[in-house]
Amino acid sequence: MFRTGAQALSDAELVAILLGTGTSSETALDLAKRLIHWGEANYGPGLGFLQEASKQELMSLSGIGMAKAARLKACAEIHRRLLKPEQYMTPRVTITCGRDVYELLKGDMERLDREQVWVLMLNVRNHLIHREVISVGSLDTSVVHPREIFKNCIRRSAAAVILAHNHPSGDAAPSDDDIRMTKRIIEAGKIVGITVLDHVIIGRGQDISLRESFAGWFTW
Repeated sequence: MFRTGAQALSDAELVAILLGTGTSSETALDLAKRLIHWGEANYGPGLGFLQEASKQELMSLSGIGMAKAARLKACAEIHRRLLKPEQYMTPRVTITCGRDVYELLKGDMERLDREQVWVLMLNVRNHLIHREVISVGSLDTSVVHPREIFKNCIRRSAAAVILAHNHPSGDAAPSDDDIRMTKRIIEAGKIVGITVLDHVIIGRGQDISLRESFAGWFTW
């Protein structure tokens, strides 16, 4: 395929690549030809049967097990999504203030019984490109090292980050440790060229943005 280009392959050759292997008595190409013959007999010419046939129907053919059926159905679904990609795109999330962070994360964080620290990675337009949990602590504390925050941010080419963590007590007021950690991470961000836009603390039904509380620390 790489030598001639995918467009040069027959339907059977393309399906054989999806199947990966044949059976003890036939090659992957032979199995693909038999599958296509079955599909055309039941659903008409072409490869449309890959979308129309059920998993059970595909697996009724000897040599087609669950893994092969899954690959065939996955291929058909990818094709369907490529035809109308706008229907399957994840809505773009833009972060403009600490309240946006709270609304985004409150469902995940308000009722946790341990502190978790999350990092939200943003592009230059403040669109969210990735979020992840970087630390899970005890009932009331979580220790975070700047390298844990920035290593994946660098890999994903994030322009900026926002920190968020919960207080299991429900009180969102920042502790002295929260303030010290935030200052340290802001300084580390300056070194690696990634702006720390905010640190939002989430309680139960409440949140505090350290950017709004200590505006001089941050740039937006």
